[in-house]
Amino acid sequence: MATTADIRRGLCIRFNHDIYKVVEFLHVKPGKGPAFVRTKLKSITTGRTLENTFPSGHKIDDVRVETQKFQYLYQEGETYHFMNTEDYSQIHLQESAVDSPELMKEGEVVTILINAEDGMPLSMELPPHVILEVTHTEPGVRGNTATNATKPATVETGAEINVPLFINEGDKIRIDTEKGQYQERVRD
Repeated sequence: MATTADIRRGLCIRFNHDIYKVVEFLHVKPGKGPAFVRTKLKSITTGRTLENTFPSGHKIDDVRVETQKFQYLYQEGETYHFMNTEDYSQIHLQESAVDSPELMKEGEVVTILINAEDGMPLSMELPPHVILEVTHTEPGVRGNTATNATKPATVETGAEINVPLFINEGDKIRIDTEKGQYQERVRD
């Protein structure tokens, strides 16, 4: 058993007869009244997110998880297939357990959280950023740079990201996987 002081991003807990992963949290100490923790939880089984407030010191049932590195192989419908990089065993996850599947390219090494009690995979996490190639974007309009103007660009995985006007087709860009936003252009 853990308490609200142990809440951190990525923590898996049992809540409402399901396993949830903490996506966001905020410890709040108002001027009046007791402290509390405001959380945003994502269901491991359904992918549904909900917000919940725990009173400070509340006991939570944490799930012991292990992390392992897996390589993304391919997608088949709503099922994603991964291979363990150490023993080459394969597992598959449903789309609801996969974080930002539109930013994942084949061969990408990801972290998979596995329930230590029964060995079942719970969820998948991408690295903090990925480098993808721009496959399609309109040319930037000359002189339209008075503000931080952006344009849509399609990357090699099919995801659409807003990028600055100077990005062209064939450029490689670094994308923040948590927010799904452009960070910078990558030089070879």
